[in-house]
Amino acid sequence: MKIHEYQAKLILDEYNVPTPKGHVARSVQEAVQAAEDIGSWPVVVKAQVHAGGRGKAGGVKLAKSIDEVKSAAETILGLVIKGIKVRQLLVEPGIDIKTEIYLGIILDRASKGPVIMASREGGVEIEEVAKETPEKILKLKVPPTIGLRGYHCNVVAEFLEIPADARKPFAAVLKGLVQAFLDKDCSLAEINPLVLTGSGHVIACDAKMNFDDNALPWHQEIEALRDDGEDEPLEVEAREKKLNYVKLDGEIGCIVNGAGLAMCTMDVVKHFGGRPANFLDIGGGAKASQVADALKLITSDKTVNTIFFNVFGGIVRCDMVASGILSALESLPGFDYPIVIRLSGTNEEQAKKLLENAPVHLAKNMEEGAQMAVKISKERASA
Repeated sequence: MKIHEYQAKLILDEYNVPTPKGHVARSVQEAVQAAEDIGSWPVVVKAQVHAGGRGKAGGVKLAKSIDEVKSAAETILGLVIKGIKVRQLLVEPGIDIKTEIYLGIILDRASKGPVIMASREGGVEIEEVAKETPEKILKLKVPPTIGLRGYHCNVVAEFLEIPADARKPFAAVLKGLVQAFLDKDCSLAEINPLVLTGSGHVIACDAKMNFDDNALPWHQEIEALRDDGEDEPLEVEAREKKLNYVKLDGEIGCIVNGAGLAMCTMDVVKHFGGRPANFLDIGGGAKASQVADALKLITSDKTVNTIFFNVFGGIVRCDMVASGILSALESLPGFDYPIVIRLSGTNEEQAKKLLENAPVHLAKNMEEGAQMAVKISKERASA
């Protein structure tokens, strides 16, 4: 789960990380009022969207007067950045920037724990730095058994060449960021840029936080920050129906039970020359109603032209999946999507009997099913 910059800064405030005291605005008038409330110039008007590269896209502007605030707000509100429409702004006081730093912490699969990432190349996307000049990034593992210690802060400060008089406030920021990451079950927490000002202050001028969806039941305060308007509508609908769904760019809708099998299914479809339209895991204990919901969800995506069910019945029963398919077909008038089905496992034979007279293509195994789905998809695309 992602949140907005202003929300991430509110969390950092809880951990005594200094941030500019800005105001959220959802209209030009509110942006002007926010600038007047700040009472000093310049101010920064920033798009609030769940996407990076806002500056390059024109979503961050410096304003030195009320007229410039109006112009900036009119330009940014409604702007589309990486497919997301800007609906709100953050207006903040300008900061006397002397040095810009990147500071973040991620959950790193390779080292199986939290890793601090730091670079003097702040203010730009860290992916660009990693690609062009990886030697400019420090990666430092935080041992889960002992957490962050003073010597970790010293190592990071040395790498970043933090001046002696700023090391204590820098260490406080690093400790706050790491503690927020751990307490809130983040998958990512970053400040970019972390600014050293001309007067020696250390301020988080930007902030980004992503959270582990599996931990949200223990963090209702984080769940409350969710902005469904930033998410793909089909993913919002899937979440409401308790389905694990991610929209992709292909034409073959995949409905699978189990995350690992879902990943494998997408790989096999791709291997045979097709393009999966989604990741959709109905879960190991899916009921017929969930299968019907999954099929309705997939067919709401207008890019889909073929459906591929790949079900291995361990906990979930194949006959229950088959019943869900039949139920969905009855409730979808005018349904004209070809369906390829591979069913294997618990109650497999009963499922096949249920589907004997249904308008579906039964496959013997996953490879055959993927090949059938790809062939049908390409034929429909070229028709």
